[in-house]
Amino acid sequence: MARKAAPAERMDDVDAVTRAVLTASRVLVAVSARSLAEVEDRVTLPQFRMLVVLSTRGATKLVSLAGLLGVAPSTAMRMVDRLIVAGLADRQTNPDNRRETLLQLTAEGLRTVENVTARRRTEIASIVQHLAPGQRTALVAALNDFNEAGGEPPAPLPADGPGLLPLGWGEASAVD
Repeated sequence: MARKAAPAERMDDVDAVTRAVLTASRVLVAVSARSLAEVEDRVTLPQFRMLVVLSTRGATKLVSLAGLLGVAPSTAMRMVDRLIVAGLADRQTNPDNRRETLLQLTAEGLRTVENVTARRRTEIASIVQHLAPGQRTALVAALNDFNEAGGEPPAPLPADGPGLLPLGWGEASAVD
């Protein structure tokens, strides 16, 4: 059911927009939590964030990974160690600088990201189907603007290829 704006509330008011985005974020967090339910015995939400960053960036140095996640390198290292034990990530020596170690997803780590993302995509699509075509168009424009303002690159469509799933938490780029 659509919520009507209160008489004193303008649709372009920062507070009204913030309230709408916060409400939408609750929907998206719930979708995210449900999409992770199948792997929650192996991966926590912060660890999944790390997997997503590695899936979008490829092999990455620990300090870069920590920066993208907004955590201390020691915290990132503990997370990596747990993902390695779970068989979802591994370390390799940087071929361009043998003193550096790069972190990357294993095939199982990539499958985990792809499976969770597919479940998330399916649930979001079922929500979006309840919107009228004009509402969908307006939502795409608004979210694209919102994402750009937040510095988030667009997520590719499934046809863009396997392993290309930037769902937030890091930008796609070459190895730092």
